[in-house]
Amino acid sequence: MDPQNLTHVSEFILLGLSEDPELQPLLFGLFLSMYLLALLGNLLTILAVSSDLHLHTPMYFFLSNLSLADIGFTSVTIPKMLMDINTHHRIISYGNCLIQLSFFIFFGCMDNLLLGVMAYDRFVAICHPLHYPIIMNPNLCGLMVLVSFFLSLLDSQLHCLMVSQLTFCTEVEIPHFFCDPSQLLNLVCSSTTTKKILVYILGAIFGGVPVSAVLFSYTRIVFSILRVPSSRGKYKAFSTCGSHLSVVCLFYGTAIGVYLSSAVSPSLRSGAAATVMYSVVTPMLNPFIYSLRNRDIKKALQRLLSRPA
Repeated sequence: MDPQNLTHVSEFILLGLSEDPELQPLLFGLFLSMYLLALLGNLLTILAVSSDLHLHTPMYFFLSNLSLADIGFTSVTIPKMLMDINTHHRIISYGNCLIQLSFFIFFGCMDNLLLGVMAYDRFVAICHPLHYPIIMNPNLCGLMVLVSFFLSLLDSQLHCLMVSQLTFCTEVEIPHFFCDPSQLLNLVCSSTTTKKILVYILGAIFGGVPVSAVLFSYTRIVFSILRVPSSRGKYKAFSTCGSHLSVVCLFYGTAIGVYLSSAVSPSLRSGAAATVMYSVVTPMLNPFIYSLRNRDIKKALQRLLSRPA
């Protein structure tokens, strides 16, 4: 097929997770429930942290920003998917596809960077507890979130710029429920070797650095905990980072699972189904992991919900 110029590609077709008509009501109900749970859980976390003075600490400041990023992460893809299922209209315009891709990369990168920042916060709290108030001062915390914001914005714009330079064939069906950049690369007529290398470089920089920070922080944390003489002291030290460690394992575990499943399975739909884990399930579970494992969050939520209307 003769390639079209990019300006002539006006829309894409999102094939979704399944084209079976009998599965559509089940998928609609399932994803609507997960989306509402993600919104409710993350909004309650933000309200609890902002309304309780005891939670105005660096760890909960980062947690509230993570919840905000999770709300954006799910809102970029799920409402469009639900609308497509309900209306049986799976078309997305070229401009909206770029916007969706840009915001998906932005919030995904923001999640990744904030997890790295939170790992550093736990490292300072456990390995340097006496200097914690000095090191993790409000100015540094605000700066770290601001840097995460601008780095995420840079990553999303670089991806958006790269995709905007692609030349697509007449076949514009995306076997996914949103405009995933890796799927868009598969629709390109010309050679994508350079573009794929660029994607790997961006992934190594914006993904590898936070992962390295997490690994470094928790390596030092484990060595510090092992030096604690009493078992009670070890449990207390580990409990301060247990919730964050659970979220880290869930986010990175599911994200790595996506790439492994796409490498092992030739089915493009399997990659779309695996993406649901880190883009929908993880943001939904994050606030519940923190609330179930954190006594301060539980108390703040109880006070928030028991307030008279």
